This record gives sequence, C-alpha cells and structure tokens, in this order.
Amino acid sequence: MGVDTVSSEGLRNTMVDQLVADQEAKGLVMPPEVEAALRTVPREMFTPGVAVEEAYRADNAVVTKRRGEETVSSVSAPWLIAEMLGQAVDALDGGLAGRHVLEIGSGGYNASLLRELVGESGSVTTVDIDPEVTERAVACLTAAGYRDVTVVCADAEQPLVPGPCFDLIIVTVGAWDIPAAWTGQLVEGGVLVVPLRTFGMTRSWALRRDGDRLVSLSQRLCGFVAMQGAGAHDVRYVDVADGVHLRLDEGQQVSPNLVGGLLSRPREQAWAGVNLPPRTVLADLDLWLAARLAAEVDQFVVLAAHQEAVEAGVVAPAWRFGTPAVLHGGTFVYRSELRWTDDMFDLGACAHGPDAAGAAGRMVAHMRAWVDGGEPAPVLHVLPARTPDGDLPAGTVLDKRHSRLVLTFTPA
Repeated sequence: MGVDTVSSEGLRNTMVDQLVADQEAKGLVMPPEVEAALRTVPREMFTPGVAVEEAYRADNAVVTKRRGEETVSSVSAPWLIAEMLGQAVDALDGGLAGRHVLEIGSGGYNASLLRELVGESGSVTTVDIDPEVTERAVACLTAAGYRDVTVVCADAEQPLVPGPCFDLIIVTVGAWDIPAAWTGQLVEGGVLVVPLRTFGMTRSWALRRDGDRLVSLSQRLCGFVAMQGAGAHDVRYVDVADGVHLRLDEGQQVSPNLVGGLLSRPREQAWAGVNLPPRTVLADLDLWLAARLAAEVDQFVVLAAHQEAVEAGVVAPAWRFGTPAVLHGGTFVYRSELRWTDDMFDLGACAHGPDAAGAAGRMVAHMRAWVDGGEPAPVLHVLPARTPDGDLPAGTVLDKRHSRLVLTFTPA
C-alpha cells in the first residue's frame, strides 16, 4: 500500500469521524450504511486538480465548472451529502439496498456513494444537462471503479423513462419547483430528496409520493448551485445599501431606494423574551415566519449582507446569508441577531420606518407563538398546479409553475 493511499484513507476516516460528530451535535444520527459508504469511496478521485487535504475537508464544496463568476457545477460539501443521503435512507423503510435510484445533477461522487448504498441488486442513473459535466462524471466514475453507473446527458425537467420506476430521486442542484416528471417517475411510496427554494429560502426536503402528491418527512438547511435548463428560475437580488441586498424569489417588486432610505432611519429593537438552548432549530422558525408573514404583509423578502456591512452596523441580521424580512406600510423589519445570556439566547427583530416599534413587536409576537407552540417543524405538501383550493390541506399556499406547495407545521 503506497503512502498516498494511506494518506487518503486516513484523511477520509478523519473526515467521516468529524461528520458523525457534527451530526450528533445537531441531534442527528448518521445511518451506518451511509457512514460505511463515505469511508469506502475515494472522494479525491472526483476532485482532480485539488489537493487531497482539500478534498476531505468536511465543509468544502469543490467547484468543478464556472461560467464567468457563476458556479455552475461542483462536488458538494461532504456534510451536506451525508445529511441528504441520511434523509433518503431514513425515508425509505429498509434503506437503499436493492433500490433503483435517479440522481439529478451529476458529479460522480454522490453517484458512487449511492452505488455503494444500493448494492449489487440495485441501480443508479445520474443525469445532467451539461455534456462537459456528464463526460467528467463518466471519467471520474470509471477511474474510481464505478463502471455500472448509468450516466445520461439530458434535461431532467422531462422524464427519462415512461412511468414510475425509481424508488428514490435525489436532486443535487437547487430547484425552484417540482415538475410532474419527478413525481411521475417515482414508484408509489417512493422518495424525492430535493433542495427546494420556498420564499427565497432553500431546504433539502425528503418527500414521499402518495398518489399525485408528495408529503415531506424531513428537511435540512442547505444551499446548491441553481438548476439549469427548462427548470431554471433566477433569483433576483436588489441592492438596498452598501453590502446589503434583498433576495426576491417569488415575483416581489421592491424599490431599493425606499428600503435604503428606511435603513438610514433610527433602528427599533424588540425582543421575544424567551430563553432557548443552542440546539434550537432556527431554520424551522424562519419558515414559520415566512408562512405567517407572507399572508399578512405587502412583501416578504430575505435579507442578506456582507460581513463588512454587519460590522459597520448597517444591519444586524440573525444570519447574514439569509434572514426573513418584511416590507409593509413603509416600514422595514427583519429577524435580528440573537441576544445571549450565558448558554441561552433570546430572539429579536430590528425595524426601521414610521411604524418601527409596532412592526418589530409583531414579528417577535410570531416568534413567541412558535416557541409557545412547541417549536413546530414545517411539513411541505406538493400538489399538481391544477389542484383546486378545496382539495388543498390547510396551510400557507405558494404557487409555482408546475405545483402548488402548502406549508403546515407540526409540534417538534
């Protein structure tokens, strides 16, 4: 055994040890078969030109193709791959052994992990719209010894095969909608794991097919390069101050001058008056706020900021990469940074404008309602676009091109 092989195996096992520990810290349990696959597949074979130490960083996504400044293809970070595979295994009773899997978005590494999970009696098909990506995937899979993965160059917005035949479809690009082809290619009870944007916020949802609809079983905070082809839907960004912008993903229309002017006005801070532990899943709170606020305000948006703008005090968001925010009645309000006391924290809101105190108070009231309700987790229902209102479950409805999404909440 060569020195490089020993180094690779050691780095791989160290990476997996860290992934297992990180999941435990989140209250998750990595399925043993996912752990075994991660310890088996040589990730460095799918990241040529990158130092082996970089390939095995648990938080490192490796960019494999850019178009100008835009990343269009990458090998996802190991922590995210592990969590999505865990979602798939947990959602399919009995795991993935012997299952037939379709991966949408090719890179090779995730497909090889899936090949390990399905075993000799299962199958893996991976599809990508970009011929450069599929050619690279074939080369990497072959070099790593995974010659029985089927690689297809096509737009996955359309079905690859007629009728249902896949037990699992796992999507490794960011989607804005769920086309009928995905549901239609799943067997009854089959599972779709997809990074889906709702209200401008992306979650990896594990959804089970029930007739013509899908119902979620779990969701994880995540981020991915955007879908290309017929399923593409560009996010709009509006700069509202130096280093501060709003993410508009559901057709919102916002005046940057209006919001910029509001941010220059005095800030009003309100607190929910709660004491929460570090493990609290604030990603669930953000979807709760989206569902509640979108129904009662002019515009629900997502605020993002550069670190320099946060340090300069221009904004104080809960998470600078994407924080729920509202523009309503000439007032701008967003979920603020946490207030820590020892090892517990409180939730807050910052507001600017003529009704700043009232707007901040209303937002923290929604936060208290979430805490008082047992910190409920979101459940996503996906139904065909033609579904009448009367056939929708009770919840917050978000209409897309191909589907109607309904967000409901159940106690955690």
